[in-house]
Amino acid sequence: MEYKDIHRDIVEGCLANNRLAQQKLYQLYSKAMYNICFRMLNNETDAEDLLQNSFVDVFMKLHYFRFDSSIGAWIKRIVINNCINFLKKKRLQIVEMGEQDIAAEVEEITDWEDIQFSVNRVQQGIQQLPEGYRVVLTLYLLEGYDHNEIGEILNIATSTSKSQYSRAKKKLKEILN
Repeated sequence: MEYKDIHRDIVEGCLANNRLAQQKLYQLYSKAMYNICFRMLNNETDAEDLLQNSFVDVFMKLHYFRFDSSIGAWIKRIVINNCINFLKKKRLQIVEMGEQDIAAEVEEITDWEDIQFSVNRVQQGIQQLPEGYRVVLTLYLLEGYDHNEIGEILNIATSTSKSQYSRAKKKLKEILN
């Protein structure tokens, strides 16, 4: 069985309006998707609301899913898009920077490999970051998007994504120390 075919039977059950299959799909992915929502929004109520709205979208749009990727990756993309749209509505503040500013900031950051922190402490530190920093850091570091993709998703320059990430790391280091 190929990776993209994992849970095919559940997806097909959902397409047939089988409530048990829908419940199973939700159970399989809701916790991971909630964690994405919470990391990006930094608010439990907003994360819960967005999770529910995202799963409504998943079930409404499931007939568009073509098994080109895994169902989990497809759901994750919907969740991230919904988080970004939510943040855009709240007017996500991202400051544009020039290339010289980025180079200067990158040089100021020390090597992260030498620093060890507990997972809980890092999660709490990320929650304290300003919204723009937190979103870019989450998309890059935790969700695996590159700066070009983040730029496209957030409608910002690639250099702005890099600078926000750089600033986020610097600020997170300050919070953790």
